[in-house]
Amino acid sequence: MAETLLDKVWQAHTVRTLPSGQTQLFIGLHLIHEVTSPQAFQMLREAGLKVRFPGRTFATIDHIVPTASQARPFADAMAEEMAVHLARNCNEFDIPFFDLDSERQGIVHVIGPELGITQPGMTVACGDSHTSTHGALGALAFGIGTSQVRDVLATQCLAMTKPKLRQIRVEGKPARGVYAKDVILTIIRRLGVNGGVGYAYEYAGSAIEVMSMEERLTICNMSIEGGARVGYVNPDETTFEYLKDRPFAPTGEAFNRAVAWWKSMATDPGAAFDDVVRLDAASIEPMLTWGINPGQSIGVTEPIPDSSNAPDADRIAWSEALAFMSLEPGRTIAGTPIDVAFIGSCTNGRLSDLRAAAEVVRGRKIAKGLRALVVPGSQAVARTAEAEGLHELFLTAGFEWRKAGCSLCLGMNEDKLTGRELCAASSNRNFKGRMGSPIGRTLLMSPAMVAAAAIRGQIVDVREMLP
Repeated sequence: MAETLLDKVWQAHTVRTLPSGQTQLFIGLHLIHEVTSPQAFQMLREAGLKVRFPGRTFATIDHIVPTASQARPFADAMAEEMAVHLARNCNEFDIPFFDLDSERQGIVHVIGPELGITQPGMTVACGDSHTSTHGALGALAFGIGTSQVRDVLATQCLAMTKPKLRQIRVEGKPARGVYAKDVILTIIRRLGVNGGVGYAYEYAGSAIEVMSMEERLTICNMSIEGGARVGYVNPDETTFEYLKDRPFAPTGEAFNRAVAWWKSMATDPGAAFDDVVRLDAASIEPMLTWGINPGQSIGVTEPIPDSSNAPDADRIAWSEALAFMSLEPGRTIAGTPIDVAFIGSCTNGRLSDLRAAAEVVRGRKIAKGLRALVVPGSQAVARTAEAEGLHELFLTAGFEWRKAGCSLCLGMNEDKLTGRELCAASSNRNFKGRMGSPIGRTLLMSPAMVAAAAIRGQIVDVREMLP
């Protein structure tokens, strides 16, 4: 019988069926950071437990680290305390830790793939919502809570219910100026922020097949924003070429054997899905959010929606979003002034994202009075970008070139919005208060769109500014 990747990976990692009907699922890779792990380690100590498989857990520091200066101790006492606890826990339980001195530190969902730690056919867990990112390599990757972090540390297993599977087929060729971020925002807009509840998403179709690994990482990263617990792309030659020669990937003949197994985990032709959704890539234009969740988005040439035209179930939410964002229905969102521009995050802080933004920025200056940040997703991304001279290009244009970290994406560090500032961001969430100010506002878009907005000082169709 033809099987999907979800079927195969789930079966390969099933320990047993629990009395509850859930699956006891073995977790092949556990990633931790400083925010959701301290309490989990303390629970281990209180129960007299050890970490079951220390070699299957990897740690980094990302959420709370400052990006302007990373000199220790951090100016923020809470951030410093969390950093100290993470280092102490990793040392006590013999867990590999990519700290600030390692040259491998970065956002957890950037360094997992770039180091080759994440591989096809794996089950991956991390105490972070956007763990679905790792599905881009053909893995099943779950965001979990602190109590589940404890469970994985202690047992290397999770109790889980197998989701249904929806295949999302994106066919055709996107127009110039349309990026992976635009594709996933379109998907979430169409299916809704709750549309994926109870589902895993398999991304397929000709548009997905020709995407680079970094573009696929962007797509899978925001699966959770559409309600799906898991999002993945089947492993293929793009995947294998990406992993080749990565520090933690197999080498030599072991790599060839791994590729043979990775290929076997891909969805079989003729496999059945619970649902199939189809999109035409050519119909997608540059997208951005107008509201307070990632599903409230429009094309850059579309008018801001009127809550009176909303579906009944969305009318109150639309009214709330329009009021909070201070946007006028009926007007196009292009031309809306911004105060801050942010390029970075686990969604769009990779090298290809910085290159796309640089293509727009080259030879230009940011608008007067604007605050603009470029934050590489990892130390490795920063090194390569600097070797290419991208940092000089951004600095000359007026951007701040920062060190690796989560930065403005979630406001748990020194990078925050102030008051009612409006930020054009390449990150993944536009919730109220997400960027540190309870009344700050966020418009999500591609890195190239952020760069264009920074140059003009307002939202603009990036296609007008591409060389």
